[in-house]
Parts: sequence; C-alpha cells; structure tokens
Amino acid sequence: MSATGDAASDAGRVSMRGIVKRHGALTVLHGIDLDIEPGEFFALLGPSGSGKTTTLRILAGLESLSGGRVLLDGRDVTDREPGERDVAMVFQSYALYPHMTVFDNIAFPLRMVATPATGIDRAVREAAALVHIDHLLSRRPGQLSGGQQQRTALARAIVRKPRLFLLDEPLSNLDAKLRLETRVELRKLQRALGVTTVYVTHDQEEAMTIADRVAVFMEGRIAQIGRPQDIFAKPSSAVVAAFLGSPPMNLLPAEVRAGTLRVAGVDLRVDRALGADGNVTLGVRPAALRIAPAGMPARVYLIEDLGDTTIVDLDVAGHIVKLRTEARPNVREGDNVHVAFASHACHLFERDSGARRGD
Repeated sequence: MSATGDAASDAGRVSMRGIVKRHGALTVLHGIDLDIEPGEFFALLGPSGSGKTTTLRILAGLESLSGGRVLLDGRDVTDREPGERDVAMVFQSYALYPHMTVFDNIAFPLRMVATPATGIDRAVREAAALVHIDHLLSRRPGQLSGGQQQRTALARAIVRKPRLFLLDEPLSNLDAKLRLETRVELRKLQRALGVTTVYVTHDQEEAMTIADRVAVFMEGRIAQIGRPQDIFAKPSSAVVAAFLGSPPMNLLPAEVRAGTLRVAGVDLRVDRALGADGNVTLGVRPAALRIAPAGMPARVYLIEDLGDTTIVDLDVAGHIVKLRTEARPNVREGDNVHVAFASHACHLFERDSGARRGD
C-alpha cells in the first residue's frame, strides 16, 4: 500500500490476470498476474526485452493482448480503447507537440474533452506549478531543456486527474544529476496527488528508491514481487539476485555436504541451516565480503577506487567476485588473500533451478 495514506478515493486498483502476448511464434509475455493497490507507486523493473513496457502498454490499451484480462477498479477493460480507461501515460520520448506552447501541450487533453476555457486555464496553471514550470508556459518544446520537456509531459499527464498514471522510463533521457533530482520530485508529486502510478524502468536503483512495491520481470515472466527492501534482502532466485544491487550479488558454485559448505576448495562452517546435501549456488553481497586471515582463497584482480567506496575485484577459483568497502583495503593487485563473510550474509540457491533454498 502507498505511503500516501490520505487519499480519499479508492480509484486506481489494477488487476491483470493471465496476460499473454505473442508476436507470431514468439511469446513476449507468459501469463502475467499482477495486483496494484489504489494510490500505490508500483515499479515494473527488468532488463531490456523482459516484457515490462509491453505490460504497461497493454494496461494503457495501446497494445492488444493474446490472452488474459485487464481490470481497473474491478471493471473489465480488456477490450476498451485507451480513451475509455481514464489513464494518462508519459512516454520515454515525452511526445510533445513541437508547434504548440507549453500551455497548449498541457491543455491538449482537456480540450479533447471540451473542458470550458476558464477551467482549462486554472487546471493548466495548477499542473504547471506542481512541476515547477509555470514560468515557461509561453515557450515551445524546442526552447526547453530535457528536464523541462519531461516536466511538461508530466504536467500534461496529471492535468485531468486520471485514476491511473503510467510512466515508461520517463527519466532515461536526463543526465545523471538531473535524474537523481527528478526522481525525488516525482515521488513527492505522486504522494501529493495520491494517484496510482505504474512506473517502468531498467534502472534498479531508481525502482528501489521510489517504489512502494516492485515486480521484477525476466524473459516475459514476473520473477518476484515485493517491497524493494524485501526483494533485496531475500531474492527469490539466483537470476533476481544477479540483477539487483550495485554491484549485484556475487554468485559462486558451491556444495553442501554433511552440514558444511564447500566453496573454492575450502570447507566453510556456516552457522545456519544449509538444507539437503547437493550442488548449490552461493550468493554473497559485495558489502558483506571482507578480507580475512582465513576463508576462501583469492587473488586481487583489480582495485576500483570510487572515492567514498572501493570495489576490489577478486579471482576466486576462476570466478570474479566483487568486494565493496568504505575504507581502502591494504592490498595491491596481484596479492593473494582470503575472503570471508558472516553466516547471516549467506544466500543459497538450487544449482539447477536457481530457486532460493530455505528461509
């Protein structure tokens, strides 16, 4: 549920059931099931080609589906046109009309439904003020920076107060500094409006910092749904673990034998239940690793000095493993060292299926 909490309306509930999308012989979505609560900021996260944008376009009514149903507030809108769904969408390209002023771009959706001129003027100025572009209403898109164009597209989307706000990678065309600033403002704007928001991104940091919940897409399927901190703490599979985090979780082949974890030729006593004997994949976050007197033998491959943190790339039995630390360790490239981790930082996944093991 959203952190807004004060949204009086219960509008904006989304249910997608068994959504399938095919392009000829290629299946793009394999039975997507999704429930989004009113007022929630929900992110669809995944690499390129994972199906997240297709899911958003099906929700908007911009793309047909091969199977399944789309419900908004309990009403089946599967076959409804986009204009009948009361949703607003912001595209990656912003899709502004270059010959129109900022005012006219924002006003366009209201004029399409014959809103009186006095109502248009008030609504446009209110929407522009919310995204801090009320001083730019007489300019045209070609006279705006990328960030100002993005804000114009946001204002056009919110001006008619839709029940559902759909955003398709809206920050991807901005530079890094502006992207950080804008995502904070976007989250504050969503909270102020209390409108259900579905946000597509391939940037996991973006999704983790602004979303109430996240659906991680992999190859046309939802791999995991949950709060960002829960997915980070307990990824449901090795695939999800390898996608989340900066750097992502280290994954190493390992073996469970008689309550002992064998990794890189070394038996490690881990103070937690390891499950049945067999081949597994060990996952450890870079920040959980440390250079220690004993542990997995490793060779320092590369040192990445990032200023406030240091990433040490280590060769562990032929696998590159990343260790992240705030203090620069007293090692040099080529040094032979040992690396260790606390028992609670150990994640285990089934070797064949990749599914999480235990807890």
